[in-house]
Amino acid sequence: MKSGSADSFFSNWIAALDERHLADLTLPEVGRALRALSSCYVERRSRLAEGAALEGAGKRAAFALFYAPLHFQATAQIVDRLAAGDVAEIVDLGCGTGAAGAAWALAARKETRVSGFDRNAWAVAEANWSYQQLELRGRATRLDLTRVQLRPRPGLGILAAYAINELTDAARAAVLPRLIDAGQRGASVMIVEPIARRLAPWWSTWESAFTAAGGRADEWRLPASLPPRQRQLAKSAGLNPQELTARTLFLAGDARALR
Repeated sequence: MKSGSADSFFSNWIAALDERHLADLTLPEVGRALRALSSCYVERRSRLAEGAALEGAGKRAAFALFYAPLHFQATAQIVDRLAAGDVAEIVDLGCGTGAAGAAWALAARKETRVSGFDRNAWAVAEANWSYQQLELRGRATRLDLTRVQLRPRPGLGILAAYAINELTDAARAAVLPRLIDAGQRGASVMIVEPIARRLAPWWSTWESAFTAAGGRADEWRLPASLPPRQRQLAKSAGLNPQELTARTLFLAGDARALR
């Protein structure tokens, strides 16, 4: 049961992440891994579909300690600005360590369950640990997001955060109509991706499909409030995030079933 504010859950989770991931690695080691991880995202995105981002203990720790909290903060602010809190259950496709789905669940105006799906076994274990730390009703399962049965209905939120760009072109083309159909059947559907220097070639197709279905597309520049450990890691890796940026596609679902 949720018994505190989202801020208090976030702070406790950050402290637990420190204890969990710095038990066997030093801060400089994680900083070096973060530099390599950032390079993978910026310069070698073609390797993301092969799981390159989570190769090795250092990169996994860097992702969990740095990127996951940023994804949490960005998603929480986006949910608030989209007024997307009316969901009773969230299906988190390509959930990673569970941060984005957890942020949406904690922002919801009622007890919300999260079902996360990811093909990476380490990410699934980390997501289940995160749900427990954040006192959420949730479970992550190892399954490729393209194989998840969506079962759309009012009150369901479907999230794909920082996951669609990692799919192959064929997989992405197959997922799009399923998500549009889910939105038309009453589910809330949210896609979150970084704002790249050059737009991914698939984004315009997806934007057109979402807006044609009555959805919206947004770009966000959000206040960044990094905890001390994340500021240390950013500095050690030569990063200086002054703000959180993201772009989203959103189909607002039918929340009348929750009222």
